Amino acid sequence: METSIVLESLRGLGPFAIYVGLSLGLMAIFLALYQFATIHNELALIRANNVSAAIAFAGAVVGYCLALVAAATNARALGEFLIWGVIAIIVQILVYWFFRALMMPDVSARIERGEIATGIVVGASSIVAGLIVSGAMAI
Repeated sequence: METSIVLESLRGLGPFAIYVGLSLGLMAIFLALYQFATIHNELALIRANNVSAAIAFAGAVVGYCLALVAAATNARALGEFLIWGVIAIIVQILVYWFFRALMMPDVSARIERGEIATGIVVGASSIVAGLIVSGAMAI
């Protein structure tokens, strides 16, 4: 009896591997586009131990992953998952641009200077955007 349960569970291994692979691919695309969309170079700043950049970048990654989880959970097909994954990338980039254009035109300079408050606000906003997108995907 236990063998049949294990074999039954393993039937989901193929779709699991596909969703994980696509998720990692979407994450790579997100990281590349987010790096390109910001004026500052997060990875260089993080390597230089800039806490503000690390917080902002981590928030963007977590926010995107929240939306990606919702896309995987709610999608009825791989194509739908990919579409929502791309929409979530766009939302995360728009959140950063919103801050740069409307709230803090000098957001990149503040992050480069290591202003932790700015990193927290940008990171938290990215997480909030991911939560909102996640909730909207469930409707």
